[in-house]
Amino acid sequence: MIMDKTSRNKKKTRDEILRATFELISDKGYLGTTTREIAQRAGVAEITLFRHFGSKERLFEEVLNRYSFLPRLREMIPDLKKTPLREGLITLGITFLKTLQEKRGMVKIMLSEVNIYPDQVREVYDRFIATLLDTLSGYFDSLIKEGTVREVDTLFASRAFLGMIYSFFLAEEIIKGRTLSDKNAEKTIAEFVDIYLNGMLNR
Repeated sequence: MIMDKTSRNKKKTRDEILRATFELISDKGYLGTTTREIAQRAGVAEITLFRHFGSKERLFEEVLNRYSFLPRLREMIPDLKKTPLREGLITLGITFLKTLQEKRGMVKIMLSEVNIYPDQVREVYDRFIATLLDTLSGYFDSLIKEGTVREVDTLFASRAFLGMIYSFFLAEEIIKGRTLSDKNAEKTIAEFVDIYLNGMLNR
């Protein structure tokens, strides 16, 4: 019982630190946020932060793994494998877009500072992107194996799929400052998926 309570307390502390980090990075960026500020926001001592995560870079990596599209993608894949391809990709695309909308502040500020990240932080970011693409690539590999789609480079396919939605989000919601309604978002994603699956050639 004591061990269970200790474990729960550790998890609660860890969750509070991650939440505080996400909020501060969304507001001030990774470079503009200090571990002291994170600890104060989380209501813990700064040394406690380092006991849980070891370094600011490791904390950043954990925030990306928890608050990005990656955990949602991992949760979705088992159901996607049982869903018709077009329907599954539309669901995937809408979920990706909604995640970007929910995390707009973090996306916007990371976009502005990613090119000046120190090497260690850039490695964390690049590793996260690679994991995201590898995860979606694994889903596409399963589609090839079952004969649903033809053989393609699934990493390129993953980059193309996420890239078209990400670039649309940047253009509409970051640069132009618009917010799509759910109805317009679904229509847009469905159009993207149809072009993605069928191309533009008249067959």
